[in-house]
Amino acid sequence: MNKSRKEHRDPMMAQVMKNVGVIVLGGGRGTRLYPLTKLRAKPAVPLCGQYRLIDIPLSNCIHSGLNRIFVLTQFNSHSLNRHIVNTYKFDDFTEGYVALLAAEQTETTPDWFQGTADAVRKHLSHMQSAGIEHFIILSGDQLYRMDFHDLMETHISTGADITVAALPVTRSDAKGFGIMRVQKNTRIREFVEKPKDKSVLDGLETPAEAFKEFGLEAKGKPYLASMGIYVFNASVLKEQLLNHPEWCDFGKELLPNSLRTHKLFAHLFDGFWEDIGSVRSYYDVSLAMTSDNPPFHFYDPDRPIFTHVRPLPGAHIFDSKVKNTIICSGARIQSAIIEGCVIGNRSIVHRGAHIEKSVILGADYFEDRPKPGIEIPIGIGEGTKLNRVIVDRNARIGRKCIIRGSDSLPDQEGAGFSVRDGIVVIHKDALIPEGTQIG
Repeated sequence: MNKSRKEHRDPMMAQVMKNVGVIVLGGGRGTRLYPLTKLRAKPAVPLCGQYRLIDIPLSNCIHSGLNRIFVLTQFNSHSLNRHIVNTYKFDDFTEGYVALLAAEQTETTPDWFQGTADAVRKHLSHMQSAGIEHFIILSGDQLYRMDFHDLMETHISTGADITVAALPVTRSDAKGFGIMRVQKNTRIREFVEKPKDKSVLDGLETPAEAFKEFGLEAKGKPYLASMGIYVFNASVLKEQLLNHPEWCDFGKELLPNSLRTHKLFAHLFDGFWEDIGSVRSYYDVSLAMTSDNPPFHFYDPDRPIFTHVRPLPGAHIFDSKVKNTIICSGARIQSAIIEGCVIGNRSIVHRGAHIEKSVILGADYFEDRPKPGIEIPIGIGEGTKLNRVIVDRNARIGRKCIIRGSDSLPDQEGAGFSVRDGIVVIHKDALIPEGTQIG
């Protein structure tokens, strides 16, 4: 947002923002991101070399002045918890915090989270901080940059009970989202989760007047899709969750049913947004960041994405050819060819390796020599060729391997690797023997 718009904000919004709590949903199993979620929670998946997915919503909150944040976790949450504790620390003279709320079994709630709404319901008692009048609910696996002042201004100005952030999408994409039918004033009149029926889709197109009222044009995207970003009046959230324990998911049950009793409005957003929910979307977004004009900038000087600061040396590149590639701190590349890749922290690429269109997540530590009984060092071995591959942390790929993904390669599981949507994923801590061929 430009400075002139900030300067003309309603001063009353400053008080509104002080009374906003944030809930980040980070408890999903992340099955579509497997094997990247084999040993970690989905929001803890590394992104673009040195970040983690959870850094995106938390950075957006901090830049929006929101510092009462609850992160709900459930599966493989150790590395996520460690990252948050080590990274997001507020000083002793503010009320700010990032509270980790893990799934728990109690006398009244003996089972685990049954869905997004159920996750919030089970932790309501822990989130009743003094003065919180509104809750913003976010997902922990999306890439975008949003000023939540704008979202709250829409919520307050419309008098909404619930506000849903919405993104214009095409008809073909609409089948994978919760789609809203709105009036000219963006009040939501219908909400259908992942509509497939042609007649239903026909009735969900958004009129051009609604786009114009918000200063946007449809541009071939006449459907409004839920971004999984919601604002609730705190009293409404509590009422709907406690009075309807059968509603387990926001998109499938709570939002459609709330249309009968409450005022729901859409907040239209037209910036870059990507749901990183699958291996293919993760791969595509990662490689898009290596282009001359990436769709998202982590280094925006006004609103940078925060992450854990690591005391690492600069990357060391010796006698190599590198093109359109992101190389992060601590990487060591010797006499290699690298094109269109993301090379993460502490990545080791040995002599003669040729890596194309791949994502190397790097390592959690430097290794002076291989572990006892393991001859293959961490990193990409001498003479190895990779194309359309994701290499997870601490993986050991031997000499003269050939690993290539392709659209014709079926999904499969192998020793230390998986194939998803034509992308070969080398597992975390995997050991791939010398001369291995995949693809």
